[in-house]
Amino acid sequence: MDNLVFSLNATVPIFLMMVLGLFFNKIGWMDEEFANKMNKFVFRIPLPVLLFGDLAVVDIKEAWDTKFVIFCFIITLISITIAIGISCLLKDRNIQGEFIQAAYRSSAALLGIAFIQNIYGNSGQAPLMIIGSVPLYNIMAVVVLSFFKPGQNGMDKALLKKTLTGIITIIIGIAAGLLWSALKLPMPVILHKAVSSIGGVATPMGLMAMGATFDIKKAFGKIKPTVIAAFIKLVGFVAVFMPLAVVIGFRREKLIAILVMLGSATTVSSYVMAKNMGHEGVVSSSVVMLTTMCSAFTLTGWLFIMKCFGLV
Repeated sequence: MDNLVFSLNATVPIFLMMVLGLFFNKIGWMDEEFANKMNKFVFRIPLPVLLFGDLAVVDIKEAWDTKFVIFCFIITLISITIAIGISCLLKDRNIQGEFIQAAYRSSAALLGIAFIQNIYGNSGQAPLMIIGSVPLYNIMAVVVLSFFKPGQNGMDKALLKKTLTGIITIIIGIAAGLLWSALKLPMPVILHKAVSSIGGVATPMGLMAMGATFDIKKAFGKIKPTVIAAFIKLVGFVAVFMPLAVVIGFRREKLIAILVMLGSATTVSSYVMAKNMGHEGVVSSSVVMLTTMCSAFTLTGWLFIMKCFGLV
């Protein structure tokens, strides 16, 4: 029972924050345009500041793990390859690009950090996981959506540049935190309080913004590919790669970060990117909604299993 309570305490508050955002949207306090702007703000300011603050106060030489970063990169690349292979079985080739992106691309930065914070009180090993996976997530999303876009050949270089610009603040936040820690610079009380205050709004704002963009009716637009992609995202990759992570020797914070990388909900930005690149967007939005709703239960289940085995 203690293990189940521990798992629920880590996942339910995240789900409730998204429900609160959905409620605010329904009563007219937070429309989709406002939610999208708030989500963009979170990624540009509070989230990078949060990552900087968590990294700046740790001994990076002790915390850095090259094996862990390389593992995250390789597993992400393999996951993308598997998603591409499975997509070849789809009858409707027009949704192939959306299916691939939705099946592999986690909300590692936002939902992941929220999940880890609920367990450990800080972002834990999430920054190192982000270094290994998130840049590859975004770059490959542009490649996939370009090559599998109906009626188009080649890659959209303009969108690739836009995508990299969109995550540059997160990269800057991580790099600044790593540099601050490496130089062993002191953290003045005034700066520490300012960083904590700004970074502290990242999780609640981001989760409410995500909840406010929900449209449950769209989740049933293309139900079969949606369910398949959601199953791969929340269950398939975790079942395949998590035992490998355990065998290699990853435990506690690192194992939680890997769980987030493999089994958290599909990021909302996958829908935005698909629409911007001329795709219909129904599969993307449906998988985002379904995985976000179901992740509260699947993540609880995975965390419960790992807690029972004494891995976290």
